[in-house]
Amino acid sequence: DLLIATTSSDEINILACLVAKKMGVPHTIARIRNPEYEKQLRFMREELGLSMSINPERAAAREIARMLRFPSALKLDSFARGQVELVDIKVKAGSPLLGQALYSLSGILGIRILICAVRRGEEVYIPTGSFVLQQGDKISITATPSELDSLFRKLGIYRQKIHRVMVVGGGRIAYYLAKQLLKLGMPVKIIEKDPLRCEQLSDVLPRAQIILGDGSDRELLEEEGIEDMDALVALTGMDEENIIISMYAGTLGLSKVVTKINRMSFQEILDGAGIESVITPKGITVNQIVRYVRAMENSQGSNVETLHRIVDGRVEALEFNVAGNCVGELTGIPLKDLRTRPNLLIACIIRGRQIIYPRGSDTIEAGDNVIVVTTNHQLQDLSDILDRS
Repeated sequence: DLLIATTSSDEINILACLVAKKMGVPHTIARIRNPEYEKQLRFMREELGLSMSINPERAAAREIARMLRFPSALKLDSFARGQVELVDIKVKAGSPLLGQALYSLSGILGIRILICAVRRGEEVYIPTGSFVLQQGDKISITATPSELDSLFRKLGIYRQKIHRVMVVGGGRIAYYLAKQLLKLGMPVKIIEKDPLRCEQLSDVLPRAQIILGDGSDRELLEEEGIEDMDALVALTGMDEENIIISMYAGTLGLSKVVTKINRMSFQEILDGAGIESVITPKGITVNQIVRYVRAMENSQGSNVETLHRIVDGRVEALEFNVAGNCVGELTGIPLKDLRTRPNLLIACIIRGRQIIYPRGSDTIEAGDNVIVVTTNHQLQDLSDILDRS
């Protein structure tokens, strides 16, 4: 049904998908990382029958750019074309969230938000309204962009917008990221220790400042004005180096520090070191493939529009579009009367431009987009939220 080609060669991946398509495989996914192929991707999809192309570095750069646009959040995902955001924040000492039951938060804060997942130590919770937050909890919140802005201000964690960015490591992610940030008018400084790569970056990014040097050298970072930067992004090829650079940057009071790692086994170290905004290109790639596979498996009733894995991949947040075929089983029935699976929360209903944080009396209707948060990784259709046991 599906062929996924992720060898280290773009050309082999494209060829494998082309051959598979000729042999009757209906779906093909290729990892294509070379920026030179970007302009040909539409042709490949239309003429060669390539179902989906994945560029881990470009996807990682897009995620980092989003983090830099919302520096108060540890992680940020979007649903319904940006109408609803899903953000992670940490509950710190002195927060007005401490000791509060979730059902009381909207009244205390005066804004509409929904906390849909909580990580406490090694435990993960899909909370009910009576759940009480504690210091150190990492929480996932759904809200509109304007509500998020108000939330950050009321929690005292609002950070000024990012203007100046330093990137350590000049690989493909740095290229894609600098390209995006320069379009937004942000000055970018890239530190890279390979002279040839510095020349290449200077050619393709004439408006970026390229520095030849070792980004793990504290003296060099100070000479290049790290203390005057708003954000630092550590993108070297070594996880350990990225962690050390990020720990140093974290002591300087920058508005945002983003760390790239490939091995999730470092997660405990990162938590202990105070490193909070982490990017993993492999994890992003996996999410993209899983999202596509879920869409392949959809019944006629509803489609997976968006899928994000949150809380270190232990929770899924899915956006379903409700088609007319769901009528009768899910639509028009008050949510309090739906028997749903355990560890599952209907986080949001988007009805046109209306954002509904659902209560027991609310209903799902045909045409809605519904966001579901769950620890169950096997939802393929909106009807799968029902407990049929």
